Amino acid sequence: MNLNQAVFLTSAPNLSKCPTDSIAEVAFAGRSNAGKSSALNRLTGINGLARTSKTPGRTQLINFFALGNGCHLVDLPGYGFAKVPLKVRQQWERDLGEYLQQRSVLRGVIILMDIRHPLTDNDRRMVEWNSLGGLPLHILLTKADKLKRGAAMNALHKVRREMATEFPGVTVQIFSATKGIGVDEAKVTITGWLESAGQE
Repeated sequence: MNLNQAVFLTSAPNLSKCPTDSIAEVAFAGRSNAGKSSALNRLTGINGLARTSKTPGRTQLINFFALGNGCHLVDLPGYGFAKVPLKVRQQWERDLGEYLQQRSVLRGVIILMDIRHPLTDNDRRMVEWNSLGGLPLHILLTKADKLKRGAAMNALHKVRREMATEFPGVTVQIFSATKGIGVDEAKVTITGWLESAGQE
């Protein structure tokens, strides 16, 4: 499974408009300023694959990137403090919940959290949603380059301890799209989820 083959396929406003021929998907979720687009671009090695913006909340649709053989990476709408009308934000959250709970080809979810402000209420709700559905979950603590090594490792251990207590099985790592920290580790997790679909 080569993430460098990713190409934009389509955008869907809700679950009913998602591709019908998909075999396996890994979804990326996170607060509006967690660095989802930057992470996708770094993991695929394709600058501009996912649009980055200085304005949080620009991703308003479910965006699909094809990898071939029916596998996809999926960029979900950011949650949190996006500067959009309340009704729009509530609709995003409904669409997000439907996708996460009802998409049968979803193999795992990558949740991105700013390492300086992890485990917000919205982050915890996202972890809980996915845990209830039994999906594999991997947390990327993004922007690790913004902290010194010791502080970054302290944040990592803190989040791991909390996950081990509340949501056993959730894995956590540090990540930086800017410096490339944790890229290989994240790729192993993502490709493992996608490749397992072909073994069923």
